[in-house]
Amino acid sequence: MEYLEFSRQQVTDLQNSLQREFLRTNKAGSYANSTIIGCNTRKYHGLLVSPVKEIDGENYVLLSCVDETVILEKTPFHLATHKFGNEFSPTGYKYLESFKNSPVLTLVYKVGGVVLQKEMVLVDNDERFLIRYTVLSSTLKQAVLQIQPFLAFRKVHEMTHANTCANTRHTKIENGVANCLYEKFPTLNMQLSKKNEFVTAPDWYRNFTYDRESERGYESTEDLFTPGFFEVSLKEGESVVFSAGLKAVKSATLKAMFENETKGRDSQNTFEECLRHAARQFMYRSAKGCEVIASFPWTGLWGRDSLVSLPGLTLAQGDWDTCRAVLDTMSKDIDGYVYRNKGNIEHTNTESIDTALWYIRSVQQYNWNTKNVEETRKLYQKKVEEILNTYMSGENGNVVMHDNGLLYLPDENKALTWVDAKINGVPVVKRWGYVVEINALWYNAICFALELITKKSFQDKWKDIPRKIEKAFEEIFWDEERGYLADYCVNGYRDFSMRPSQIFGASLPFSALDEEKRHSVLEHVRKELLTPCGIRTLSPRSAQYKGNITGTITERDIAYHNGGVLMWLLAPYAEAYLKLHGRSGVSEIKRIYADLEPLVREYGLGTIGEVFDGNPPYTPRGAVSQAWSVGAALRICKLIENFESEGQK
Repeated sequence: MEYLEFSRQQVTDLQNSLQREFLRTNKAGSYANSTIIGCNTRKYHGLLVSPVKEIDGENYVLLSCVDETVILEKTPFHLATHKFGNEFSPTGYKYLESFKNSPVLTLVYKVGGVVLQKEMVLVDNDERFLIRYTVLSSTLKQAVLQIQPFLAFRKVHEMTHANTCANTRHTKIENGVANCLYEKFPTLNMQLSKKNEFVTAPDWYRNFTYDRESERGYESTEDLFTPGFFEVSLKEGESVVFSAGLKAVKSATLKAMFENETKGRDSQNTFEECLRHAARQFMYRSAKGCEVIASFPWTGLWGRDSLVSLPGLTLAQGDWDTCRAVLDTMSKDIDGYVYRNKGNIEHTNTESIDTALWYIRSVQQYNWNTKNVEETRKLYQKKVEEILNTYMSGENGNVVMHDNGLLYLPDENKALTWVDAKINGVPVVKRWGYVVEINALWYNAICFALELITKKSFQDKWKDIPRKIEKAFEEIFWDEERGYLADYCVNGYRDFSMRPSQIFGASLPFSALDEEKRHSVLEHVRKELLTPCGIRTLSPRSAQYKGNITGTITERDIAYHNGGVLMWLLAPYAEAYLKLHGRSGVSEIKRIYADLEPLVREYGLGTIGEVFDGNPPYTPRGAVSQAWSVGAALRICKLIENFESEGQK
């Protein structure tokens, strides 16, 4: 059995199979995502989800699912699985023999005397989803296969319902039909590779139920439209390819197209292969340039997340070119220090204080990995200087640089750090005034810039500031008795909730803390926040701790930043640990890295999700594939390799 293959016992166990999801993305910006048995449990699920430039460029679910029915001697066997209300109907998962994730999504069904294989690929450079059906064995001369597509034609964050506005008529095309339910939408062309009979039966199927949405506190039912079904006869050893794409093609080319798409697909037979494959799925190339999708299936382009993940997704694999392409693209979007997140996400865009600092941190890592400071200067010193000068100027009221050199956030009701969730306009966790990781990143950025930018005017302006910050940082954030850093400090109040942001005070290349204090910070984080899946956002000893990210939207938002486990924080933890322990610390980081491997088999297959419960068994929650989680794992892998081979970072 292959690395991401699941047996009949596993796929027919609904509690098991409905928790596991496959994900495929392509260079055209589309994705395909569902559970391994094809039962959609999220509104974000679909076999062809594509950006529609004609409307707003956001993702729309066009083809939601495809149902198959095998007819043997006039007896129908329905292979699909859906949930309507509290009931599953049909229950085709019972016929499943296996599911394999790589290199091609493959399901094998056994019905009567027929073994049917279903293979699925998302075309890499086209907005097209292909399914190849093959009769592997049969005790009958032939079997009849019915293929019924279900269409949504709606934004990923919304639901659709039966209505009279939809254009339910189809047009005939070669070996298929074309549908466009609403104006401004692209036409969905559905074709088979061989002649078939299309049975016209336009209808709305009502009350598809998505349990994941119900769990998240959202509307959880929708209606889907079907124009009818294709019917084709297949004999043993014969295949037919179904295509759903935004352009019609010659049906005779579909079999060759499928074969070509299977060639050169990434193998996912080890943990590292899974991580490398997942990393490539986050890269989005357009006329604008190269960007990082923060997560699938919902966040889209989100600056901070993209920059935090970038070094792991690219530099850890020696991919300098892609890293540079992303930095060049994001340089255009950073105006001073302001970067407005533009994600394809359900809440409003927010300004962030730290995104520009993460940009400088990525430039710093690019410089260290390429070891070409002259190139880094040529490409990025102008933007780095612009960012620092804008922070210093105070021209944006969201942040002020005080005389002690530290950055100060004056508004308690703005969520401008990575802890950015809000409820009714109020931050879930108020972090304002002097915020620990903002100032750790700030200090590191200035010290790096002083190495990068050698011109006298810059040096004269900035050279004395690091010493000011070192003194103020310790005075304001450090508590000798507790032995760790405050999370934020404002008007004489210091919040010593045990939270993870203080890790950056110990992990960054330039730290305002001495070695003894960094050891102490890391030990407290290890004792109270470290789990096998990542770092908790709050210590279980706190009265505000929430160990399970469940319940209403409000309850989940609160739990996310008050106990939820974030895997991306393991990367700075590993950096800090190895800086302090050197080669003697490699075995501990190897242990932490090994604990991550099961994650690629438990939620989003071949990738790592967004967040986990703070309490055992650390159930995965949120997005099934998160860029900064995957980037962190790759970063840790590279850190281990570096220390084993060189004894240094």
